[in-house]
Amino acid sequence: MIAKIYSAIPYGYGGRLIEVEGDLSNGLPAFNIVGMANKTISESRERVRSAITNSGFSFPSKKATINLAPAELMKDGSHLDIPIALAILVLSKQLQSKHLINSLFVGELSLDGLAKPVRGIINIVETAKNSGFKKVYLPLENAVQARLIDNIEIIGIRNFRELFLRLIGEYTETQSAAEVSKDPTLYYVKNTETVVKETVTLEDSNQPTLDDIKGQALAKRALIVALAGRHNLLLSGPPGSGKTLLAHTAANLLPPPSASEKLEITKIHALASTAGQSCTERPFRAPHHTASLAAMIGGANQTIGEISLAHRGVLFLDELPEFPRHVLEALRQPLEDKKVTVIRAKQRLTYPADFMLIATMNPCPCGYLGSTQHACKCSTTQIEHYQRKISGPILDRIDLIINVEPVEIDNLATKAPTKPIVKKTETEAKIKPSDTATPDSSESCEHSIVKNTITEVIKIQNQRFHSEKRFNGSLSSHEINQYIRIDSDAKMLLLQAAKKLKLSARSYFKVIKVAQTIADLDHSTGVKTEHISEALAMRNQLH
Repeated sequence: MIAKIYSAIPYGYGGRLIEVEGDLSNGLPAFNIVGMANKTISESRERVRSAITNSGFSFPSKKATINLAPAELMKDGSHLDIPIALAILVLSKQLQSKHLINSLFVGELSLDGLAKPVRGIINIVETAKNSGFKKVYLPLENAVQARLIDNIEIIGIRNFRELFLRLIGEYTETQSAAEVSKDPTLYYVKNTETVVKETVTLEDSNQPTLDDIKGQALAKRALIVALAGRHNLLLSGPPGSGKTLLAHTAANLLPPPSASEKLEITKIHALASTAGQSCTERPFRAPHHTASLAAMIGGANQTIGEISLAHRGVLFLDELPEFPRHVLEALRQPLEDKKVTVIRAKQRLTYPADFMLIATMNPCPCGYLGSTQHACKCSTTQIEHYQRKISGPILDRIDLIINVEPVEIDNLATKAPTKPIVKKTETEAKIKPSDTATPDSSESCEHSIVKNTITEVIKIQNQRFHSEKRFNGSLSSHEINQYIRIDSDAKMLLLQAAKKLKLSARSYFKVIKVAQTIADLDHSTGVKTEHISEALAMRNQLH
């Protein structure tokens, strides 16, 4: 007798359907799993055997063979525990195969039969839906993420015994209101619905804002332009000038992701973790400079890299020259293509990597090159070696390069308001400061105005490109000619500057894209001379 149970595993940014085939034959008792299974899946023999017996079922005392098809596909993870256990029940005639029609099963089993969450549940549910399945049975903790996919029934289970009762139609919900009150984050729906645990994401009240940074009007302006148009930004300056603090404000200035972006972000992070909640905020990834190439880009066994975990958000690289050169060079292709393809001996996996890069660095090893307050102690050789760690092709892919000057001590002691760095909208201009900020508010007036301005400029781009995922910073040269209108005087200035500064073709187009974002911030219908001038000024070369 042959039993066939359907499951799926994540494979790159997608998934692959897996047929769990079982056979039971006479011979010495044995339990074998074949079909390119790694050690995690091979170890499921012990988990499945214990889960079956501890759930009140009997394990057959015959030779059981499980095949995972397609056999040439490398399988990794504990996703197939539940379908393997179901195959054993069907083979031993404790469960009829008719109860498994049009259903897909996935999940890990503990020794006592509890269903434990697995990675990549959104990929698995999408694969099930595209393959024509009507139901997916999965661990309860994966149910919240799984329900982000429409038009397929998701059934969360707590343990293997509950799954069996649901399949034969004898399961009833018995939780009482008293049990619900023990954990207010749980809600129960009677009859056929499952228990779902919703997680609430709380904002970090200690997150820095623009008002925590004294002075630095140019750096703030550059950050606003970068966030509004999704341009890459490099801040160079001496230690203690506020570069890192300024970069961390980006997480609090970007608007929340759209519904489709939330799904993409959750899908990526579900591949790296078994956490069951849905992602409602844009990622802000800040890997340490000792991060390896595999940690940054992604590696074997479907390891997700930091550049993919930063998808639809910000990748912050502090102390950029301290990163290994080969790690930085690996960012070339993702910065251009907004995706990364990881190729190993038996795998070719592609992940999205549409992130905005914010990086900081010191101008030299001691940090005080060009400073008027401290003398630089580095030799010319040391400075050249330090700056050569960042290659020209990487710098060419960065839209804005800003030299951050140290803040005067007198500015740190004063509470006087700084000069506005964005124009107020008509609505904001009519609102008094007392209406926008209170002594107890978490965001002060300047920060909230800047955040609203960035959101407004993003909406302008959404209307211009008829998409929520296209921004000025991601336009191709063809799209620049299609969407951006430049005055004749501005074109002349750009051509003169490009020849004098010897800009590459990539840098030439990046200046235009930055200028368009500046024009959007000024509510201008076209790119003018002043917009080109400011964009050129924000492509300063390093000291």
